[in-house]
Amino acid sequence: MRPSILDPLFAAATTVSGVGPKLGKVLDRFLGSEAQGARAVDLMFHLPTSAIDRRPSPSIAEAPIGDVATFSARVTEHRPAPAGKKGPYRVIVEDETGDVTLAFFHADSRHLAQNLPVGAVRLISGKLELWDGMRQMVHPERILDPKLAYTLPAFEPVYPLTEGIGPRVMTRIVQAAAERCPEMPEWQDPGFLAKNDFPAFKTAIEALHHPADRKAAEGDTVARRRIAYDELLASQIALALVRRQQKKIAGRATTGDGGIRSRIQAALPFELTEGQRKAIADIHADMAHPEKMLRLLQGDVGSGKTVVALMAMAAAAEAGRQSVLMAPTEILARQHAERLAPLAQQAGLTLALLTGREKGAGRRQVLEGLANGSIDIAVGTHALFQEGVAFHDLALAVVDEQHRFGVHQRLLLGSKGEAVDVLVMTATPIPRTLALTWFGDMDVSILSEKPAGRKPIVTRAVSSERYEEVVGAIGRALESGAQAYWVCPLVQESDTLDVAAAQERFETLREVFGEKVGLLHGQMPGRDKDAAMAAFVAGETRILVSTTVIEVGVDVPNASVMVIEHAERFGLAQLHQLRGRIGRGQAASTCLLLYKGPLGPVAEARLTIMRETEDGFRIAEEDLRLRGEGEVLGTKQSGSPDWCIARPEIDGDLLAAARDDARLLIERDPHLESPRGQAARVLLYLFERDVAIRLLRAG
Repeated sequence: MRPSILDPLFAAATTVSGVGPKLGKVLDRFLGSEAQGARAVDLMFHLPTSAIDRRPSPSIAEAPIGDVATFSARVTEHRPAPAGKKGPYRVIVEDETGDVTLAFFHADSRHLAQNLPVGAVRLISGKLELWDGMRQMVHPERILDPKLAYTLPAFEPVYPLTEGIGPRVMTRIVQAAAERCPEMPEWQDPGFLAKNDFPAFKTAIEALHHPADRKAAEGDTVARRRIAYDELLASQIALALVRRQQKKIAGRATTGDGGIRSRIQAALPFELTEGQRKAIADIHADMAHPEKMLRLLQGDVGSGKTVVALMAMAAAAEAGRQSVLMAPTEILARQHAERLAPLAQQAGLTLALLTGREKGAGRRQVLEGLANGSIDIAVGTHALFQEGVAFHDLALAVVDEQHRFGVHQRLLLGSKGEAVDVLVMTATPIPRTLALTWFGDMDVSILSEKPAGRKPIVTRAVSSERYEEVVGAIGRALESGAQAYWVCPLVQESDTLDVAAAQERFETLREVFGEKVGLLHGQMPGRDKDAAMAAFVAGETRILVSTTVIEVGVDVPNASVMVIEHAERFGLAQLHQLRGRIGRGQAASTCLLLYKGPLGPVAEARLTIMRETEDGFRIAEEDLRLRGEGEVLGTKQSGSPDWCIARPEIDGDLLAAARDDARLLIERDPHLESPRGQAARVLLYLFERDVAIRLLRAG
């Protein structure tokens, strides 16, 4: 169903001039995906990162030393290496202002004699250096007859490479693929094009692969911005179509008398924040409306999202319907169940846990309760997706930590019942641009306050050379009744990474503190994880050595010390999540960022920001600025888009405009049948957001 205009671009890379089977296999590994090999479009979107200035200097004397230089010169002499001695083959070239020695190691003298005959004038380009006070160029990159000077670009693009493809080959095949780009129908709004001085799509592609200067390859040009906007627009049109399709599905109004919610609120040991009250009101309004709810509940660490979710599930129970809360890990699912069970019980609700570990009679009992409606709330992991899990009347699906689940998974969960409302929660504050990118099909509620009584956390960066001092400080904290987390990046020692392993740190700390030290990591069997966590919660162990398995959701109020070893290797958002495990009780809390120097500029900036603020939203923006969107939420694992051209960290203004443009387009032309709508279909296929086209056909 792909428009035929795009066929040349979506052909295999081996159809591009200069790409044979051997090179095709290299490109498959470099630019292809698990599902398919590299295509011409992948080469077209493989953009240069810089450019080499090959503009000719007026003379040898004016050619820049220490940089790439290009000049015309006459060949005056060949000097082969002396017989029996090692050394380069030298060719002397000169003009009226000076001379340059061209040095060739392991040279083919016959080839050099043919290419550089004495008396001939040649255009020569390469790195010009001084050697023993004389100008020298080792292995010139270009040697051309002046008649072919037109083939040497003034600014030669430099493309990212992979093993098996050199720079000249990469340039040749990428530009051959880009030449396949057809004249596209215009999918952008004419006024927006004119306002931003955007060129046509094909013109922009040509400009990106034939930069007019170095800045054009490295900087933020109108050509790159044009293609970036196209990519963002494709994403936003797809999201708008998804949203429209979901909203079209007839919903069921879920309303209750408020009785269960009142009992839960009365049982809470704290007052709800204004942010929680507003989020609860918005969610209840959505649920009472006869359209499916798609809402993102975004809040910083400890902002009270779980209580908001419980109040939503209580509203479903008041209407005689069921809810499900899905967590990304077994540890977090069990913790949710343990924390919610007392409140649910006081309110007269039946809550059950379902993970992959529940077997036999216990599992059958839960499945029967879900099927006959005697269970009001199910808490679990991805096991809730499985066939054989059926609900009597599922009203609400709550997905915790959305970035661990793809869009398809949240829709699949919503398909477990008739017109299921979906509430997505994340404790990873998301920059506004990424919220638009990943959750453009959802309404958003934000919890910006923390519950009353939360103590600030003192954060310090400490060199790993002061390890013994840190251990001493931990000992004093334990004597005062505190508990501590000690987080390591890896489970076992690595031959390639100089990082402390959880297993090794556990053993060294046990030598000091004995049985007070526990161990928790993702490779442990589920029951052992539960036992390790239970021992720490009960205070039987005082130090929990862990990997990042404790990053999300784990809540032990008495834990007031966090040591993050090799903190320089963690991203900002992850450091913030880990730090959020403390500061939940009455004691003052301390987070020690144990780093191994010397620190690079990015690592140093991360640790500085962590010391300066606990504001997760500021940290998220800084994380995006320092790392770029590709790493912020882990796009490969999340099912979120991988961008070819767009860079949300700098294209935020374009993203907002693309969202507005997409919504307006779908409002005016919901089936994409107008000339611009037809062009938008081409755009969706070009940037592989064509799943939205299938939604159009389904609708």
